[in-house]
Amino acid sequence: MKSRLTAIAALGAALATCTVPAHAFNLLAGVYGPKGNDTGGIIPWSPDNERAAFEIAQNNCGFWNKYAVATSIHRVPGDYIVYACQWDPPHYRQVRHRHRRVHVKIEK
Repeated sequence: MKSRLTAIAALGAALATCTVPAHAFNLLAGVYGPKGNDTGGIIPWSPDNERAAFEIAQNNCGFWNKYAVATSIHRVPGDYIVYACQWDPPHYRQVRHRHRRVHVKIEK
């Protein structure tokens, strides 16, 4: 009886410290799931998949030490979220505002 309780406690502790494996995101990806290789891939679109799309894409690209970059998202059931795997981290565009001098003539 004592060994049975010890085994149950050990199993409970192991399950409590368990993390979510990378392939668990595949459960969110629909019937056919995400498809991808070292150049990129596709994820079937759904609202749940769109929330987890970056994690799914980064898990796929991470196998090749690359970064995932979304290339298109069509929010239509039956369509796909498309991503590419790049060697360099994604570049974020910085918007620069140019200050233009405006000449105003006031006539009296």
